[in-house]
Amino acid sequence: MLPGVVTRPSEYIYISLFGASQATLWQSLHTIIIPVLLLDMVPPAEKNSYLGILTFCGLIIAMLVQPVAGALSDRSRFKLGKRMPFVFIGGMLTILVLPSVGLAPSYSILFISYCMLQFVSNIGQGANIGLIPDLVSLQKRGIAAGVKTCIEVFSGAIFLGILVAPLMNGYASNHEGTCLWITLGLLAFLVLLAVMAMLSTIRESAPKPTGRGFRISDIFRVYTFNIKADKEFLVFIISRLFILMAFGTLQGFALYYIQDVIQIPNAVSMAGNLTMVTGILLLISAYPAGHLSDKMGRKPVIILSSIFGIAGIIVLLLTRDASGVLISGALLGIAGGSFMSTSWALGTDLVPVDEAARYLGLTNIASAGSGALARLIGPVIDYLNVQSAGFGYTIMLIACILYFIVGTVLVMFIKEKRNVVARAES
Repeated sequence: MLPGVVTRPSEYIYISLFGASQATLWQSLHTIIIPVLLLDMVPPAEKNSYLGILTFCGLIIAMLVQPVAGALSDRSRFKLGKRMPFVFIGGMLTILVLPSVGLAPSYSILFISYCMLQFVSNIGQGANIGLIPDLVSLQKRGIAAGVKTCIEVFSGAIFLGILVAPLMNGYASNHEGTCLWITLGLLAFLVLLAVMAMLSTIRESAPKPTGRGFRISDIFRVYTFNIKADKEFLVFIISRLFILMAFGTLQGFALYYIQDVIQIPNAVSMAGNLTMVTGILLLISAYPAGHLSDKMGRKPVIILSSIFGIAGIIVLLLTRDASGVLISGALLGIAGGSFMSTSWALGTDLVPVDEAARYLGLTNIASAGSGALARLIGPVIDYLNVQSAGFGYTIMLIACILYFIVGTVLVMFIKEKRNVVARAES
């Protein structure tokens, strides 16, 4: 059983399992599964618009649900702990709702299924993000965030590249329904495995009887915080929003970019290979970057990650062959691994310890919010592509470069806090 304070490498892995299953689920859905399903449901010239609207609405739901779930778990008093009951419920509901994505006969039904899946998934995610500040000392959170990123990336890249991409390529080529259902079944099994493993290894500290529980009236306060006292946290959210918008845009429209602009045969398989290369470099860079940020600070590592990200986009903008796509993926992987582990560590440094899950849930304004805002460029891509073939995609990549620049400039204004104390609610 996991003790109250995480110290061993294996324990960092245990507390990251649910996050890894969710990262794999959503990376698979957003990168390949949903874009492929939409090709049979919407006009080809409007696919970016339909994809953008669908994922925008779903990610708004994620942005709203996660802080509430986090706040509920902060004040829960279950014998099992504050976090694990929500992880269990969210995981089981995710498994129950996931098949509806495969059963959807039309865009409108897929839209409803996708939004339902976002809702139930984020019940578990909202509580799960409180485990690192609950169980890991301040001095080790960079390492913990690095392990978390590595596990999420390893699971996502390997699962998507080796299993999801080939299976969905079979579905896209032959409309073989078995391929789709095997894919969704494997994703559901991964979520179940993660939940069961965490329940058998994680033992949270017994909840303290002091303080009041969560009230309905608190829902409206979940999304608020003292901006004057937490101005560093506000800048952190905005900075993270912009940088994640770059990654979200690239992830959301990569398949269509490869298909329409680079015109590589078997675009689905190529998108899977791109994700796998990106994931491998993410995996290699995440842990060292998190460890380095514990030593030299978070900001220098985040700035360096943005430089790699911009370089990766420039390569993608200029290339017209598969090797260039993979080089771009490698650079973006280094950028993503360095940013994800270091940025998450910075977030855990800035939040008050007595409301860790609620505050980290608010960072989902940046995480899910960035994904939602990134998808809004879909109609712009379609409109500009009509004016000039491929022009919309060029503007998309230029926008991603600007997102990196704005986010990096903002992070320079954050004063890092290496000793965070709990603050009473105002």
